[in-house]
Amino acid sequence: PPALMRSLAIEILRRKLVVSWWTNVRFEKSFTRDLCLLLKASGCIAVSGGLEVASDRLLELIQKGITVAQVARVNKHFTQAGIMVHAYLMYGFPTQTAQETIDSLEMVRQMFKAGVLQSAYWHQFAMTAHSPVGMNPEKYKVVKETELVGTFANNDIVHEDPTGADHESFSYGLKKSLFNYMHNLGIDESLQKWFENKVPKTKVDPAFIENALMSDDDLHFKPTAKVLYTGKQPSVEYFTQSKKGMSREMATLQFTSKSGSHQIQLLKQQADWLIATLGKIHVSNLKVFTLKELMADYEAVTGMDDFELFWDNKPMNTMWKAGLYVV
Repeated sequence: PPALMRSLAIEILRRKLVVSWWTNVRFEKSFTRDLCLLLKASGCIAVSGGLEVASDRLLELIQKGITVAQVARVNKHFTQAGIMVHAYLMYGFPTQTAQETIDSLEMVRQMFKAGVLQSAYWHQFAMTAHSPVGMNPEKYKVVKETELVGTFANNDIVHEDPTGADHESFSYGLKKSLFNYMHNLGIDESLQKWFENKVPKTKVDPAFIENALMSDDDLHFKPTAKVLYTGKQPSVEYFTQSKKGMSREMATLQFTSKSGSHQIQLLKQQADWLIATLGKIHVSNLKVFTLKELMADYEAVTGMDDFELFWDNKPMNTMWKAGLYVV
């Protein structure tokens, strides 16, 4: 779960451990840009999760709790943080049509092309005795051909899917296309290229994944979100800015890390508050502050009531590059 991974990452960083780790996830929307950056900072190198059928109708039928667009956005966050993404894919789910199978492949193709998926594997659906399909086959319009024998681990049930496609006929083409996509080959080829038998043309918008990535609303933080700093204290240089006969005290903050340097300019009183605050919210401290608590502290210390404007402005919007994360 994202919250558990966040706690693990914080503890790893707090203890100054040097580890590499990966885990299985569900592609939940809670995996924001900042959380993925925090995970990366703690040593997370890869995640694997179930995209399954890559079809919104079938994902809802499975009650997976995700959509294809959501998976694409989450994968972008992982990828941009430098965390490799592996997806488990499924074909042959009950009622899945030939059209849906090809459309699922198109979704996967677009994710590889967009660079938000680096590895994947297709599994053919198997009905197990204690799965929702195995216990309620009528709901999924499948017919059992065998029943559970009862011996240990003898879970698979042979079944017939009268309303679905000939799932076996897609097996080779799906795996062949994926092998090529993972080697950055044939990304722009027609999907028909991978199949010996005639397959439907995809009905997916060719810009579906691209549009999903463009509509990312990741940066709307809740007041209860935790704020953590993983970097070093910045150097500061004060100066006076004059414009149209008016002058104001300003500060330039210079952040330096192994990955490079980052610089922002703020009003002097805002800069002084930020420098003091970075010490309080550093990941090495046991106390973890929320965005709401920082707002109250900002207003009390600076005497200014423009925290939301200050926090959402360009300088602070770039502070993730220096290691400031809202998770």
